[in-house]
Formats: sequence, structure tokens, C-alpha cells
Amino acid sequence: MEEIEEPHGQEQTEKSDDTIIHIGYDPVMQLAIEILPILGNKKKVILKAKGNSIPNAVAVANIITEKMLKDNSKVQKITLDTVAAAGIGDMTSTIEIILNKI
Repeated sequence: MEEIEEPHGQEQTEKSDDTIIHIGYDPVMQLAIEILPILGNKKKVILKAKGNSIPNAVAVANIITEKMLKDNSKVQKITLDTVAAAGIGDMTSTIEIILNKI
């Protein structure tokens, strides 16, 4: 079996007014605290994750929208996808969560 190494932590990519944050395996509360000031400066933040880091992205989105910025932010859209690599049985799921500041 082939081992796939996924990035730890987060990586930011600027895309017009949107900030794309790639979620890794860091603790979710630490990630949420790091994303909070970014969402304060931007109107929209896009969280992306793949594979086993998908639950971390969902947890970060929930912490931000339900605890930290309750009534001041919302989840605009969630996109799920699965990428099948060449061969049989190699599939990787991805998620994209768009958070908006109200």
C-alpha cells in the first residue's frame, strides 16, 4: 500500500477577495483561532480539506460559526467531491466549506 503524506496545519492562498485555507491535522481550536482574524479582515473564507482531515475542517467551521462568531457568520456553501486515482480502489474525498461574515 502506498503512503500518502498530507500537509499539517494550514496554507493560505489569496484568490481575489477570497482566502483559501487548506486544513491539515493541527488541533481544531488552534486552527479556528488562527482563522478568526482572517475572517475579520475578509468577508469570505474558503476552508479546503481532503481525506482524513475533512472532520477537522467541519469542526473548525462549526466552532467559528456556532461559538466564536455566532450570529455574525454563516456557512454559505459546502461542496463534497471524490477524486478517483488511476487504478482500482484509490479514491480521495475532498470538502470545500465557504464561510461568510455577516
